[in-house]
Amino acid sequence: MDTLKPKSAFNNNNNKSKLARTFQKVINLKTASKIASNNGICMLNPQSCRVVREKDDDELQRYNNSYGSKQFTEDLKSRNRAVMEALVAKLFAGITSIKAAYAELQMAQNPYNSDLIQASDQAVVDELKAISELKRSFLKKELDLSPQVTIMLAEIQEQQAVMKTYEITIKKLESEVDKKDSEISFLRKCLEEAVLINRTMEKKLNASGSLSAFDNIKLSSLTQTHFSQFLQGCLRSVRNFVKLLVREMESANWDLDLAVKFIEPNCCFSTKNHRCFAFESFVSKTMFEGFNFPTFNLENDSKIVGECDSQSEIFFDKFKKLRPVSPKHLFTQNPNSSFGKFLRVKYTQLVHAKMECSVFGNLNQRKMVTSCGYPETPFFNAFAEMAKRVWLLHCLAFSFGEEVMVFQVRKESRFSEVYMECVTQDVLFSSSSGELDDVSPEADLRVGFTVVPGFKIGKMVFQSQVYLSPATSSPAS
Repeated sequence: MDTLKPKSAFNNNNNKSKLARTFQKVINLKTASKIASNNGICMLNPQSCRVVREKDDDELQRYNNSYGSKQFTEDLKSRNRAVMEALVAKLFAGITSIKAAYAELQMAQNPYNSDLIQASDQAVVDELKAISELKRSFLKKELDLSPQVTIMLAEIQEQQAVMKTYEITIKKLESEVDKKDSEISFLRKCLEEAVLINRTMEKKLNASGSLSAFDNIKLSSLTQTHFSQFLQGCLRSVRNFVKLLVREMESANWDLDLAVKFIEPNCCFSTKNHRCFAFESFVSKTMFEGFNFPTFNLENDSKIVGECDSQSEIFFDKFKKLRPVSPKHLFTQNPNSSFGKFLRVKYTQLVHAKMECSVFGNLNQRKMVTSCGYPETPFFNAFAEMAKRVWLLHCLAFSFGEEVMVFQVRKESRFSEVYMECVTQDVLFSSSSGELDDVSPEADLRVGFTVVPGFKIGKMVFQSQVYLSPATSSPAS
């Protein structure tokens, strides 16, 4: 007789199996719902993923084989890392936005813009609130972030803030450029006005100031004052030419220090600007060389000067006749005259061929002058004006009918107020103020070199102009 199992026992086993399956489904559903929460992105707690203890060994084995506990843990870490990266990206984007809003707020202060100030201030407040809310959500683990979307939006926000900052910076720079342009325009206008005033004054000094006084002068009324006055005008023309010469040398990248050492090798200058006196000395020596000769010691000039009385009248008539005429007209009308020869000889002596080629890039002016031509350049015009003044001064000197002498002062000579005039009076009194950097207040200043020679006409003495520098050897007698 077969033994049969009770029906109740069979049903009981089926009920237990059904109940286990139902419980397992609930557990899986609850776990899945946690994973899918927060838009599918979550901050997972590994403890919530523990496998239910009530599972039997077969089901636990199938679960581990199906999902893999190790892989699941790595996925969880990767998702948490993505959420943190999104959080940091959103935080940095907010900070960048605050920076842009603050820059805009500063920009709105000047010029003052109340509407822009309020808008910028509100933007700063909004970004601070957003960061505060982000902090609260992080601390309470209530982040509602989708890593990919959040990172993309944060990058867009940050780029927009950076572009806004650049735009503000560009506006600020443009404003500063406009301000600088206004200042430059104003200063340029002031410079033009100053240059115009200086040119007007220079014309008055060089043209009418020093020469107009000789319009109605007569030979019998000629005095020492007239020569001294005309000498000052002549020296101004010399200095104008020296300035132009130095400017041309600088444009040609000349080493001015080396050129100065060639002219005055052992002289000590109190300031760098005093180098121009060395060039003035070179020009003066060249232009006044032969001044004590009635014919200026020109080559091939065989004109004979008559007796003393007639000589005075001849030179004074030349002075009166040539004074109002331009040097260009004097030279072009008669290139072979005494003045024409003087102009050609002094130009070739003063402006060396290598210097002209270096400064101007060619020898066109030199070729034109030697061919009795007149170059229409500012440089030669300045030279011709200087040459005319020196020539007229020579005529005026011999108009006195006295012996004419030109003298220089030997180097290392003691300063004498009778025969000398210092070109920098401050050197005599302010060596203790720091102008002579390497010279003590007790330094013995002697004549460094003669800048402009002195003149002696009969018993009349006109001081030479000298440059003083510290003594370097025993005093000269």
